[in-house]
Amino acid sequence: MNRKQIYIAIVLLILILFPVFSFSQQEKGKEKPKPTTRILFVFDASQSMLARWQSDMKITIARKLLSNLLDSLKNVENLELALRVFGHQKQFPPQDCDDTKLEIPFAINNTDKIKYKLKTLIPKGTTPIASSLELSANDFTTCDNCRNIIILITDGIEECGGDPCAVSKALQKKGIALKPFIIGIGKDFSSVYKCVGTYFDAASEQEFHQALNIVISQALNSTTAQVNLLDMDGKPTETNVNMTFYDNFSGLVKYNFIHTFNNKGLPDTLTLDPLTTYNLVVHTTPPVEVDSIVLTPGKHTIIPVETPQGYLNLKMNGNIIKYTKEVSTIVRLKDSMNTINIQSFGQTEKYLVGKYDLEILCLPRLLINDIDVAQSTTTTVEIPQPGIAVIQMSANGYGSVYQEDDNKLKWIYNLRENLTQESLVLQPGKYRVVFRSKYLNKSAYTVEKSFSIQSNSSVTVKLFQN
Repeated sequence: MNRKQIYIAIVLLILILFPVFSFSQQEKGKEKPKPTTRILFVFDASQSMLARWQSDMKITIARKLLSNLLDSLKNVENLELALRVFGHQKQFPPQDCDDTKLEIPFAINNTDKIKYKLKTLIPKGTTPIASSLELSANDFTTCDNCRNIIILITDGIEECGGDPCAVSKALQKKGIALKPFIIGIGKDFSSVYKCVGTYFDAASEQEFHQALNIVISQALNSTTAQVNLLDMDGKPTETNVNMTFYDNFSGLVKYNFIHTFNNKGLPDTLTLDPLTTYNLVVHTTPPVEVDSIVLTPGKHTIIPVETPQGYLNLKMNGNIIKYTKEVSTIVRLKDSMNTINIQSFGQTEKYLVGKYDLEILCLPRLLINDIDVAQSTTTTVEIPQPGIAVIQMSANGYGSVYQEDDNKLKWIYNLRENLTQESLVLQPGKYRVVFRSKYLNKSAYTVEKSFSIQSNSSVTVKLFQN
């Protein structure tokens, strides 16, 4: 082979292999990046933190235990920390309810800065908890893939007339932060803080240490779940349908997953945030909803959902003639007027097992009720192939097409006033067209003509004044 032939062969080989290579690259897929966890410590440095507790002052113990925790977080990936402090800037009395400040903003590897700030804090003032939580909304800068967590460490309750419960609900409702953690030092404040978030009572130094570790574990450790889409026999055989996880409290979308099986033939394992209570919508037709799903942090949760499905096939008898427009069908649950799907003829679609009513949007419309969709089987609904009526008018005018049924006329279509010819796709049967030219001002000039339609045939209907 000469150089030119070798060059051509190489080019052809590249053209042949490139689509295969591209397809294989696409098939590998790419998982979404893990979210960044952002933890804001809201730290109480009010005057009451100078009180004696266990082996030392509250502020000293809290500072030491939190600093030790920060040391353990230094090498954690996808983690950003920040520190907001209240009660440390203005002496009490007088009371200053604006005494709250973001001392260390969010950043990577800033544990040493937070530890230094903790070391230099001198408790002075009051306890504006609601205000501190409210202002924390501005501490979390915009982020498309972040989990925002607040850990409130305090030895007291709101002293400035604010409503921490209302503020917490607003933060969660807006999707700014997940349900806060509260660690109460030295006294059980559970009755006050249970509406704010998840409360941990630290009645001793040991319990404070344990509470910090539990909170961080829940905030950082991944939790897995699987959704079992159950058939009529209660087996998880259904798959390939989208599932949307909503935040039960805020209503915001948290995850979308299209269900699949893993290489062992089991429902695939999902990694979910354990700090959220979920509402799940499985987008079958019609959809199935499961509310208030609670995950146990660090444990695998199986979520069963009854989604038995079968197939509905809509077809026309014979080959569809080229003039036939696409025929759509309104699909409703039996005895319901709510539309759950619009399905075209020539298509097969999946539905939950049950009975359905169909309204086929052909001319004339057909109503077929009590269609039974059974587990893993295909129910076929077949209608006759239509024909075509070419209606020719002598001039523009007014008219309608009716179906003749037991000597009664059933309206099905109004002719267009500005046309002198129309082609209608009609189901087989007997019809009558009634027409009057717009230029003739006597009702006696009305003309009518009966005609029949057969499948896969056409008929010309001429409406001319004698």
